[in-house]
Amino acid sequence: MELRDLIVTPIIIFLVYAGAYWIRPYVTDAINRKYFIPALTVRIIGALAVGFLYQFYYDGGDTFNFHTHGSRHVWEAFMDSPLTGFKLIFSSGQYDGDVFKYASQIPFYRDPSSYTIIKISSIFDLITFSSYSATAVLFATLSFIGLWLLFKTFYVQYPELNKFLAIACFFIPSVFFWGSGLLKDTITLSALGLMVYSSYYLFVLRVNKVITFICLSGSIYILYAVKIYILLILLPSLIIWIFLLKLSYIRSVATKITLAPIVMLFAVLLAGLSLVKASEDNPKYSLGKLAETAKVTAYDIRFWSGRDAGSGYSLGELDGSFASVLKLGPSAINVTLFRPYFWEAKNPLMLISSIESFFLLVLVVATLINGRLRVFRTLTDPTILFCLLFSIVFAFAVGVSTFNFGTLSRYKIPMLPIFVIALILINYKLKNFKKLSSLD
Repeated sequence: MELRDLIVTPIIIFLVYAGAYWIRPYVTDAINRKYFIPALTVRIIGALAVGFLYQFYYDGGDTFNFHTHGSRHVWEAFMDSPLTGFKLIFSSGQYDGDVFKYASQIPFYRDPSSYTIIKISSIFDLITFSSYSATAVLFATLSFIGLWLLFKTFYVQYPELNKFLAIACFFIPSVFFWGSGLLKDTITLSALGLMVYSSYYLFVLRVNKVITFICLSGSIYILYAVKIYILLILLPSLIIWIFLLKLSYIRSVATKITLAPIVMLFAVLLAGLSLVKASEDNPKYSLGKLAETAKVTAYDIRFWSGRDAGSGYSLGELDGSFASVLKLGPSAINVTLFRPYFWEAKNPLMLISSIESFFLLVLVVATLINGRLRVFRTLTDPTILFCLLFSIVFAFAVGVSTFNFGTLSRYKIPMLPIFVIALILINYKLKNFKKLSSLD
């Protein structure tokens, strides 16, 4: 915490709220307006709390590597020479000429995904005079925008569920904490919300085509640049969702039955092609290397880069083969969704995570008990299928490649809102099924 934080941060917070109150009438309606400012507020609180946590509990960490040891040097370059600052903003990792003085002090300079976060932080630093807290507030604002768009995507389909959708998108504790600060997770969470929103509005509702196409392209680029594995899971899920939604709009049952296998085959093929194309420039995420990448990532986080992020866990041995990865599938999904258990919590943060996981477990068990076999009937809804497909695959991917509860609590946040939305929609459909049964 510096003097500039005490001066600049209140000004930035005032400007953010002024902008929020100004734009709120244009992006809300009489029903969802009440969530707008509270949703923004919890994200700002989360962003500031992350800074305090890393400064006073961890005594450093990624958020300060992105800013104090990252974008601060880019800001200093701008102050000395705007041309050098721009070179750093658009740099792809070269130590050419006058950038060396600044780039040599940035640990993440040669790490493209991390340096993307530093670039975003650098742009905000020009507004905040490189105040960490003020820049973190702007990161929180980006997160809020992405999640508001995610909320709007499901709200337009199920306005009667507005309260539950708002809880899922805005008020899950780990999501508004880890998904608001000056971290990769904030940017990818925002990009995920933007991608889901722009895909739905561009291909399903077909409105604002130019703007939504630009938003879709930007969100794909951010996910590709920062955490490509999120894109590799989200993109196929979205393609299948959109095709099934289009199919559901056909009224003729005979036509649906005829087209369904063709549409599903085409959607799966297109999803597979998109996965291959998205991983072309990153050999680690090619289909032949995914298992080896999972092994390397898991052991790196467990024993090296994430050894101080919290307690480790092991699901079993990984040998770099698909068989060893798939064998751990159920355990990986379980650890992401429902662990750490209470008795595995070894610090206050893990205890909070275990409470959240416990409530999620209770919600899943209650849904299965109340719905029984009728739960499977809800999977005919394309939106529920999309939410579950993305959530389960994502839970498997991060669970099998993390091996550390502290790191996992951050990595799983893109999945949590969508998984909770799936449970909300399933329970809503189950109630409708009960009403229909009572009429027979």
